[in-house]
Amino acid sequence: MRRRRSKARRQEQQELDITAFLNLMVILVPFLLITAVFSRLAIIELSVPTSADGGEAVEESLQLEVIVRGDAIEIGGRDAGLLTVLPRDEEAGYDFAGLNTYLQRIKAEDPDRTVATVLLEPDVNYDVLVQVMDAVRLYEAEAGGAMVQAELFPDIAVGDAPARTQGG
Repeated sequence: MRRRRSKARRQEQQELDITAFLNLMVILVPFLLITAVFSRLAIIELSVPTSADGGEAVEESLQLEVIVRGDAIEIGGRDAGLLTVLPRDEEAGYDFAGLNTYLQRIKAEDPDRTVATVLLEPDVNYDVLVQVMDAVRLYEAEAGGAMVQAELFPDIAVGDAPARTQGG
């Protein structure tokens, strides 16, 4: 009988010691909550470009397209054709400031326009896409003696660039 009692005591006394785990959680949970506040994501809503022969009515005004190629940025309209070309400098890279300045002139002519399509060749880097989208979306303007960001064309559609024609 003595052996039976000792086995019963051993089973009753065995408990899972989770003190170390709880200590870890006491430190880890506040740390995760504090760092979660500082990690913010900027989300830009994008759409797929629509074709001109779709079911919707097509506006008579310019349908702005920014085509990013390996050697240049082309600005034009879907129906109007090519407006300007900003060649890529081998050392300096793409002319994002020139793109932004040219789009400011287009926006001044048609301030109600908010839609632009960015078309990319397959070999264009993601970083270039982000910088082009930033140049198409916003520009720095002076308001009340301070520099603020103003909208150019915030509604951006992204797609594949058309193949280059023989003449261009």
